[in-house]
Amino acid sequence: MNARSPLSDKQRIPPKAVADCAALGLMLREKHRRGGTEVGHARGLQLKNREPVSDRDIKSMYSYFARHEVDKRSLYWGMKDKPSAGYIAWLLWGGDPGRDWIEGLRDALRDAE
Repeated sequence: MNARSPLSDKQRIPPKAVADCAALGLMLREKHRRGGTEVGHARGLQLKNREPVSDRDIKSMYSYFARHEVDKRSLYWGMKDKPSAGYIAWLLWGGDPGRDWIEGLRDALRDAE
């Protein structure tokens, strides 16, 4: 993390709602044996454990959400009994709460540049 970053250590800790989405994603991935790459799995563990995110993590997560918003159009999106792989992956990255949180952090980083 950058010592001159506008973000506090507390801001970098994933909120509970983000951790809860990641935990659900990890559970669904285990149960259905699909969804998310190894990177997504690692991100899910990081968020579930509420480990702080770096500036690089913020940029990576922002890019993930921008690329995968389209996945919400897939069949079985949001179904917990038969979830799409994209839905599981989205949860691993923190779901909608993760997207909203990361957008705020990215805005703060960009404003400081």
